[in-house]
Amino acid sequence: MGTLILKGNIIHTPQKDKFECHENAYLISKDNSIVGIFDSLPEEYKNEYVYDYGNKLIIPGLSDLHVHASQYVYCGLGIDLQLMDWLGTYAFPTECKYSDLDYAKVYYEAFAESLAKNGTTRAVVFATKHVEGTELLMDILEKHKIAAYVGKVNMDMFCPDYICEDTKQSIADTERWLKDTIGKYKMVQPAITPRFIPTCSSEVLKAMGELAKKYDLHIHTHSTEDIGEIEISLGRYKDFPSDGHVYDSFNLLTDKTVLAHFIFPTKEEMELIRDRGVTIAHCPQSNGNVRAGVPPIRQLMNMGVKVGLGSDIAGGYSVSIFRAMADAEYLSKIRWMETGKEDTYLSVPEAFFLGTKGGGSYFGKVGSFEEGYEMDAVIIDDSNLGTHLDNFSLEQRIERVIHMADDRNVVGRFVMGEKA
Repeated sequence: MGTLILKGNIIHTPQKDKFECHENAYLISKDNSIVGIFDSLPEEYKNEYVYDYGNKLIIPGLSDLHVHASQYVYCGLGIDLQLMDWLGTYAFPTECKYSDLDYAKVYYEAFAESLAKNGTTRAVVFATKHVEGTELLMDILEKHKIAAYVGKVNMDMFCPDYICEDTKQSIADTERWLKDTIGKYKMVQPAITPRFIPTCSSEVLKAMGELAKKYDLHIHTHSTEDIGEIEISLGRYKDFPSDGHVYDSFNLLTDKTVLAHFIFPTKEEMELIRDRGVTIAHCPQSNGNVRAGVPPIRQLMNMGVKVGLGSDIAGGYSVSIFRAMADAEYLSKIRWMETGKEDTYLSVPEAFFLGTKGGGSYFGKVGSFEEGYEMDAVIIDDSNLGTHLDNFSLEQRIERVIHMADDRNVVGRFVMGEKA
């Protein structure tokens, strides 16, 4: 792997509420570990190759903590439906098609290419219930140098017969898949992925908790996403006060768990997931699209809960984490107004933090250019955003990128110390 040196305008958020900017500086890593940021090239590196990006921006890699690879095919459809209707109309029928590996290859390739083009370096990904299709997705993400936790989905009840798994088969298939994929890849790892409480029997939830512990795995699921979903969950588990408490009873809340959405948590549930070290994937675009609600992100952050961003394709219709940052800001302002200006809205650096270091921390020391962090970086050419029209500061330039950039502005990507 060796030494990697990038030169340009370097921007990151070691602290969540402040950009740290270095103009025309050098970012150096060795064996995928950041050495530091330097105003001039240290003498010991004079003979090393330098990727000189001139006036372009160099930022940490973007992390997507919740995305459905199989749903990429129908991005932008069904936005007028609420969650449970949307699942029945689009998600479940489409996921069935991924038993066909030729079909799966076409759309998983398109999905991975889109993530890469938009600057995503890390992702936590739902596949489908299909073992072979899930392994194909893992192969494709590895090829495109997207470091990811990928899940074979479990769902053995409360879903159409054409996609519902047999309970024992679901458990057996999951362990077979785990044995086939643990340690197989450099950048991609398997994750335990029960879809959500309504579609998983107690037997499956119990088995998934046991497998997560047995193989020391990450866990990815939905929680407290929609009023209808919560009513179904707590209708089944009448002795529990929240989704979080149900998951906890099956040992599915750990410091390796990411819960998507978390829109209507109770105070006790927020304290529980904080104490378990769980990470929340905030998916602002899909929360609005399916009319689910506005989560208490400020409260969670103030409590010390770990929070990152998710695109939630295809509840969301953009894989861009820049779009997720902008939407997170926007949604927080709506909540600020709805709470009588009690829940302070997100600042621009905070939104950027959530999409970089906030989400990156789920993968370890990722998402920042601090010493000892892994070398994930994205190169941004913002010359088409009007930066030549005025003497914008680096802080202003990255703010414009967050609100105006698309995949045309992403011109380079480095993942785990490798050029992608």
